[in-house]
Amino acid sequence: MKKKSALALLLTTVMVLGGCSVATKSNTVGNTAEPAASEAPATAPAGDGTPVNIDVLGMSSNESDLNIVRDQLTKNGFNVKLNIQPDYASFKAQEDAGNYDVSLSGWTTVTGNPDYAVRSLFITGGDYSRQSDPELDALINEAATQTPEEYTQTYKEFEQRLVFDEARIAPLYISLKSQAVNKEILKADSVRLSKSRALAWEDIDFTDTAKRTTEPLILSQAASTLTSLDPIKGNDGSINQLNTNMYVRLVNLTDDDKITSDASLSRNHTIADGNQDYYFILRDDINFAKIENKKAVDTGERVGGDDVVFSLDRAKNKDSVPDHRTYSLHEHINTVEVFTDLNALGSIKVAGGNGTVKEALEKGLDAPISELVADKKQADNAKGKYQVIKLTTTEPFPQVLNYLAHQSAGIVSKKQVESINTYDVATFDVNKDIPYGDQNTVTEGDQYNNTLYASGPYILSSKNDYEGIFLKNPAYQKGTDNEALIDQVNVRFIADADSTLSALRSGEIYVYYGVPETKYDVVEGDSKLQLKSIPSNAVSYLLFNTQNREVANSVDLRKAVLYSINQDEILAFYNGKKLKAVSTVSPLIDTGNVLTADPAKVKEFLAAYQASK
Repeated sequence: MKKKSALALLLTTVMVLGGCSVATKSNTVGNTAEPAASEAPATAPAGDGTPVNIDVLGMSSNESDLNIVRDQLTKNGFNVKLNIQPDYASFKAQEDAGNYDVSLSGWTTVTGNPDYAVRSLFITGGDYSRQSDPELDALINEAATQTPEEYTQTYKEFEQRLVFDEARIAPLYISLKSQAVNKEILKADSVRLSKSRALAWEDIDFTDTAKRTTEPLILSQAASTLTSLDPIKGNDGSINQLNTNMYVRLVNLTDDDKITSDASLSRNHTIADGNQDYYFILRDDINFAKIENKKAVDTGERVGGDDVVFSLDRAKNKDSVPDHRTYSLHEHINTVEVFTDLNALGSIKVAGGNGTVKEALEKGLDAPISELVADKKQADNAKGKYQVIKLTTTEPFPQVLNYLAHQSAGIVSKKQVESINTYDVATFDVNKDIPYGDQNTVTEGDQYNNTLYASGPYILSSKNDYEGIFLKNPAYQKGTDNEALIDQVNVRFIADADSTLSALRSGEIYVYYGVPETKYDVVEGDSKLQLKSIPSNAVSYLLFNTQNREVANSVDLRKAVLYSINQDEILAFYNGKKLKAVSTVSPLIDTGNVLTADPAKVKEFLAAYQASK
């Protein structure tokens, strides 16, 4: 959550509020079991016989992991000082001040593609990068231009450089992604569990379908303060699931991270020869919804090509809004346009095969393309009149499709956003300027003035400190399989894991998304609940300080820490409910690389470090 995903709040919320996907907390929230300090192995001096001091920074939610790391480092010749902060804000303040040698960090790749797993974290100048290594930069950029068949070797070389040659991180584990469902209230199979994308609400259904219009679906999340309901201004656990369900995108991810046009704004999409031009043929059955008197109504405004161009142009432009938190995800977008040359569409070849872009876009359509229109009001799919979007990247970059499936690429209303964001970005004043998506405009009270326009299946009507109320968009793919089934979704704000699990068991909520591994046995022991779990894209690791500390300058010292980490012991502590990792790419690609703890190497590297002092 994704660090990127600007700050983090648990698996869905453990992401750094800055990225859906940077997790700075692991899935161990709520775990009270931990290695006892009295059982820590005695320090084994290395090199000249003096234990090496090392400061380890983390949060109280990760205390079990921190204790395991402490014991492993102590056993291998370190004198460990734990700096455990109570929350993310305190942790980040310590990290920004440089008060650590290694910090317990993490990352969740919420787009399903390896470029997201490395670019923000490790490229020079990346959103969350503390690295400056031209060799890493070159490997990241090379892999970005390659297809999955080509980039496995490149990412293998990237891992070799990052982990084994330079020891920039020390990997701990991959987490599972899980959810618990009250199967007496909901059809359990209707609650999807996706590897990357957030929970899709429109598919969820009651066991008693008569409740669809009379009772709300009740979900939960930890964060009650929402970063922003403008999809480009947040990428964290407070809004990822919410914005995913409020704004439609050009494409989606399947539950196993494949790109699909299903339940998106596109009926089909294709890539032109050269992997630099991407085409999308748009649906004509989605209108924006708005809130009037706390009810969702159809604005009568179709979601169309002008909105797509506007949304993606602002997504790639870091100066389009103040505090833009997702622009780096879309930096490979060069141009976006409504494409109207039907003759050209029939002559452009598709990538990696025979046929034309027109033929690819027409597959499965009820009516073939007879006309391409610039004005969204003129589109009429039943008569063969369509809008087509052409997106061109700065270089061949097939992974752009994964970023277009991310919530930050949600389609907003050009007309509505421009009418709200009348301020000057350069002189934006948080004390007087109210941007589109400001959570205060939907919070009950004197400031309530809901100006949201939603292109997705639901729209947020109002919120307070207790819950947010979402209503079905009455003009979202009505009459299709993608129309939302349940009229209202209530998202309860419950801060901790124990309270969330208690609410699920008592029937106060119906789904617990992101169950900690330490609570699996409780869920499995409750006959009315069903537990689902799959390997996630969340990786926990130790991140080394890169300034003003000896670990910043000594690769020997970093390698001594690296080879002290015994992942087998970590997996045993979690009863096999964690998986081995090498880097943030590990959940996505099997590079063949493996990290094996090696006390002999630790002693060798510590001796080399001490000899160099």
